[in-house]
Amino acid sequence: MAEYKSDVTQFLNDLKAKQPELERRQREGRAIFWDKQLDWDELKRWQDARVRQQGYVYQNEPKREPKK
Repeated sequence: MAEYKSDVTQFLNDLKAKQPELERRQREGRAIFWDKQLDWDELKRWQDARVRQQGYVYQNEPKREPKK
């Protein structure tokens, strides 16, 4: 009995067969943004410097009384 493969799985397998360098390029792209060592001191400074946002961002000023 043949094993079922979804359309998505078949598509990905075909894509990888046509472009064998695809996984290598994906790993290189991931390394650019994600596979980084964290500087915990710098992260702490960023978190400490963050300005808290008000609960309702569209009303930053206190409510004013209407002019008479």
